[in-house]
Amino acid sequence: MTDGSAMASPGGGRRWRVPMVARDAGEPHRTATPLELLFDLTFVVAVAAAAAQLAHAIIGGHPAQGLVGYLMVFFAIWWAWMNFTWFASAYDPDDAPYRLVTLLQMGGVLVLAAGVPAALNEQDWTAVTIGYVIMRVAMLVQWMRAGHDDPDRAVTSRRFAVGIATVQAGWIARLALPETAGFVGFFVLVAAELAVPVWAERRGAITWHPHHIAERHGLFTLIVLGESVLATSRALAPAVRAGVNLDTVLVGIGGLVLLFGCWWLYFLAPAGYGLVRHRERSFWWSYSHYGVFAGLAALGAALEVVAETLTHHIASPIGLVGFAVATPVCVFLLLEWALHAPLEAGPPRRLGYVLAACVVLLGLAVATTARLTLPWAVVAMSVPLCGVVGQRVAADHRQAAART
Repeated sequence: MTDGSAMASPGGGRRWRVPMVARDAGEPHRTATPLELLFDLTFVVAVAAAAAQLAHAIIGGHPAQGLVGYLMVFFAIWWAWMNFTWFASAYDPDDAPYRLVTLLQMGGVLVLAAGVPAALNEQDWTAVTIGYVIMRVAMLVQWMRAGHDDPDRAVTSRRFAVGIATVQAGWIARLALPETAGFVGFFVLVAAELAVPVWAERRGAITWHPHHIAERHGLFTLIVLGESVLATSRALAPAVRAGVNLDTVLVGIGGLVLLFGCWWLYFLAPAGYGLVRHRERSFWWSYSHYGVFAGLAALGAALEVVAETLTHHIASPIGLVGFAVATPVCVFLLLEWALHAPLEAGPPRRLGYVLAACVVLLGLAVATTARLTLPWAVVAMSVPLCGVVGQRVAADHRQAAART
């Protein structure tokens, strides 16, 4: 096993390079490193850029085009982040070469973020693709190094390297395709990207750490929630400057309660213990976080649009904005249940409460097409979410009381 302390010598110096060998999957007190936290911060820029463009698309009256582009860009953001996260859980020598390659990945994130407006507004995917490929080529270098330094898992590491290299060639070639063919090619390449880890680990799984993986996904959830709070606050600023009124207060309180409820629900269950018991479900658990992350960021974009309606006319119908708020919350509720319920050791969670909340949320969205105003709708939508949170808290309390 190697970690950050392996670089330190008794004299206080640090070695330039240490062998990249697999870390212990049961290592106690494993937490995210400062480098991982810094790496995550660069993704704030990319998430914010994607969410802002989605909000602008809804405001400008072309939500369908904006949503499709947003989901495409968010795949690149999520997949690059996730691949680094799982690799770092298994291999993290924290030496100089590892840090420098991670720096290259961070640069790729910023290139991708800079290209988001052109991709969503002009269908020019050049900068996004270049930024994405930079991040993936950096991972290719890491896997090649792992294949050299860790002979026990060399076949798995080399499979990862071959798979990544092949798919990146496909992404570059996609830039030369006509728009329709490039759109279809995107989904073909997404399927190929998702298949690489499954194919690579058929010859041996990497030694990822369950609690570390759970923590890393939780930290990215916090990043997305934080960006949503910032976007909503920034959008409310013009309304506050114009004079605080009831609608401003309702949007601020309702939006904050929605985001707080999502936070509370996600972190109620310690996923690390469930991943210890069910390592075989790790692919489903991690892959489904695409919907969790994208949904929460989309909720922030929708709340930004609601705040915009307080001071400006928007091109999209008000009812559509209601669905833009309700739908991400429904996606989050359903995925949060699907992710965590199979991992828990206690009685299974009741899906009925989640489905009932989704029905109420969508009903409130329908009501915005009639007489229900958006500020009151946002507040009302926080009620079913809080109901699910309250039900879960009460169930956990009963379960804890039964054990004592």
